[in-house]
Amino acid sequence: MRFINPKTDYAFKKIFGSSESKNILISFLNALIYNGNSTIQDLEIINPNLPPKLEGLKDTYLDVKAKLQNGITVIIEMQVLNVQSFAKRVIFNAAKTYAFQLQSGEGYRMLKPVIALTLTDFIMFPEREKYTSRYSFKETTDNKIYPDNEIELVFVELPKFTKELEQLETLAEKWIYFIKSARSLDAIPENMEEITELNQAFGIANQAGLSQSELEDIERREMFIYDQQGAIALGREEGREQGIEEGRAVGLEEGREEGREEALRDVARNLLDRFDDDTIAQMTGLSLETVRDLRSES
Repeated sequence: MRFINPKTDYAFKKIFGSSESKNILISFLNALIYNGNSTIQDLEIINPNLPPKLEGLKDTYLDVKAKLQNGITVIIEMQVLNVQSFAKRVIFNAAKTYAFQLQSGEGYRMLKPVIALTLTDFIMFPEREKYTSRYSFKETTDNKIYPDNEIELVFVELPKFTKELEQLETLAEKWIYFIKSARSLDAIPENMEEITELNQAFGIANQAGLSQSELEDIERREMFIYDQQGAIALGREEGREQGIEEGRAVGLEEGREEGREEALRDVARNLLDRFDDDTIAQMTGLSLETVRDLRSES
């Protein structure tokens, strides 16, 4: 067996957000949000469609959205690229989802809680050792939960999860291992076979069940991600080296920052004929205004 990479947007939505994914998503959310308890009995996947053809990162901001039987909305995102202001984007998406529940004329009492579950293929919180984090509104002196605490942010940082296959114990650990390692497996692990929903997820991820066009699309998306990771890393490294050189003349810290910015501008210039301004801004961390200025200069 060969499995597609669940960390790509196409594969993630196919596994967790397609029309046949309901039981898989219930198990996944119960594991990661409710500590493996069967809290979620039913849910509705909102717009259970595959993502559009590859156009850029703007198509990958939100991977799966579901409404639970108790009215709570859960938005799930798998993020591979560590782009600038990503933490702000998580809050924006959660707040937007919360606010957009109301129709014209409806009162605030109609609002239901929103949970934003975000999985990252990079470290978001270097000051924390744990690979999972939960954030909500609290009073800053005694940590008392805010009344009607309607928005909760849940994070899973994949690089911090280092358990090997034989060390997996909980359902959450097995789902995280699936997300992180399915691409490198050639069979369903024995310690996961007894979990029906994981078996179903492996079945959807099995390349043997996909069309040639689906496989090609997934491959293009993986290449896109690797290219952008390389471009961003190169821009930062070139910026660091150039900044050190310029720092000798204008002050070390100031020079590093100036050099890094100019290197990212060079990366952006090379992408102008391939992607739109919003996508380039997200990939490089430059402001949208800066990208537009670069396009007008070209």
